[in-house]
Amino acid sequence: MSLLNFALNVIWIVTGGLWMGLGWTLAAFLMAITIVGLPWARSAFNIAGYAFMPFGRIALDRSEVTEQEDLGTGSLGTVGNILWLVLAGWWLAIGHVVTAVALAITIIGLPFAWAHLKLAALSLWPVGKTIVSSDVYELTRIKGFGKS
Repeated sequence: MSLLNFALNVIWIVTGGLWMGLGWTLAAFLMAITIVGLPWARSAFNIAGYAFMPFGRIALDRSEVTEQEDLGTGSLGTVGNILWLVLAGWWLAIGHVVTAVALAITIIGLPFAWAHLKLAALSLWPVGKTIVSSDVYELTRIKGFGKS
């Protein structure tokens, strides 16, 4: 992780990252307690780490990274995402949007507001996503560039 990404992540924790990361962790624990919600808990734990430190990382479809479909990226993943949206996604999205609006008041807060808005969209549809470093994203993009 670069020094810039580290500094941005430290500021991020103060500007709502801690609050929303704890929200994702709470959602993951609530899903895990039900046993039936374990697939959602896995996605929520993955994204909780991203919500704590988003700079220098990116959320991608797992199928884009692995070049294979799996349960979370297919039609079963869509059903899972719909259930997630109803159970936990909407309140996490609201939390990210409210935090983004508060941060967007200042020019300094704009990059953090934008990151919260990206997490708000991710909170509505997290199943089938994976979090990778920006370096891996660049390699994935370059590798896919030559395909027809």
